[in-house]
Amino acid sequence: MSNRKFHIETLAVHAGQPDHGDPTTYARAVPVYRTTAYNFRDSKHGADLFGLRELGNIYARLMNPTNDVLAKRIAALEGGAAAQTLSSGTAAVYFTVTNIARAGDEIVAASNLYGGTFSQFDAILPNVGIKARFAPVNDFAATEAAINEKTRIVFIEAVGNPALDVADIEKYAEIAHRHGLPLVVDATFTPPPLLRALDHGADFVIHSLSKWIGGHGAGIGGVVVEKGGFDFTNPKFALYNEPDAGYHGLRFAHDLPEPLKAIAFSIRLLTVGIRNQGPTLAPDAAWIFLQGVESLPLRIARHSENALAVAKHLQNHPKVAWVKYPSLTQPELAKKYLPNGAGGMVVFGVKGGSEQARCFADSLNGELFSLLANVGDAKSLVIHPASTTHSQLSDEDLRKGGVLPELIRLSIGIEHIDDIISELDRALESI
Repeated sequence: MSNRKFHIETLAVHAGQPDHGDPTTYARAVPVYRTTAYNFRDSKHGADLFGLRELGNIYARLMNPTNDVLAKRIAALEGGAAAQTLSSGTAAVYFTVTNIARAGDEIVAASNLYGGTFSQFDAILPNVGIKARFAPVNDFAATEAAINEKTRIVFIEAVGNPALDVADIEKYAEIAHRHGLPLVVDATFTPPPLLRALDHGADFVIHSLSKWIGGHGAGIGGVVVEKGGFDFTNPKFALYNEPDAGYHGLRFAHDLPEPLKAIAFSIRLLTVGIRNQGPTLAPDAAWIFLQGVESLPLRIARHSENALAVAKHLQNHPKVAWVKYPSLTQPELAKKYLPNGAGGMVVFGVKGGSEQARCFADSLNGELFSLLANVGDAKSLVIHPASTTHSQLSDEDLRKGGVLPELIRLSIGIEHIDDIISELDRALESI
């Protein structure tokens, strides 16, 4: 597309693809390029590609034209300068961290993270020498206190999974930037029609493509979007200032051609993380996600509308102890960051505790709701996080993350709202 300013609904359908479709065949739809490797025009062409003197297709572990359209489209939706697709959202988190921090470095993260991310930071990253320090979400004094001379990243979720706490992104950005650090935001629960975290000071945004962006529970993938222009020339970012042995001493913050210096993170992620460690998104999965992106603005509006109606309904049910939904429980932050809708997630507590909550999930599992470990599907989904998605956490860490024993996580789909509420009432009455 041209550099004209289009609305997000238009970008979701067209961004990242050349005008008139595929440049070779003029196919209107984005083709799936199932190839392992690509021809070089000659030896010099190949050498220039490998030497980063020219950008282009080398090998499918690094890039693929289908994936390239997807990355450019998501970057356009987020208002970013570049993006890289990866094999999963979890891979996107891990390789974002290890593309900035190395052994001996630390990160500071909010404590209300998705269980898999928390375990990655708390139990896995220390094995490669990276320590994570945690602070309660929106506790800015604790966040500031956790930052020291070894810190390289501040990491938050825009809306926590599953507690649905809305992070004050601008305040986190102010703290991170005052210390010369990048702010990384996992915005999986708030896709770009709802929130563009880069507009609020984030430097990098991560999504699990498997959720609302894909929207149909049909693929696994992740993406990280770079705002562009973060100053990695600060010597504390050793991966960008010290010579890279894998690229003949290249210093990524200094020696890239001028247009690429502003997206040094994305270039290094591609050439070091993806090329040499292999978390590559398959082109068939990229194609599936492209189908989802086209309808994302329409779907997320219905998800949000339905979820708000569910949250309001549950607030008045006698078997419900409490309900959390961003626009109801944190209206000021929701108005600031989510004016177009607060997303498709609702969490609530079932009176009677963990056993009653699990009985409810079992009863709800059926014709309309599915009991499974996913969110963001067009279909409505339910799970009891304390016994499943977050079960690897200790009782103390569950409490810190807001994962209470009675908590039920609902991912509200795009079915008719009357049918959704009828099923919830039936399951609640059965316990």
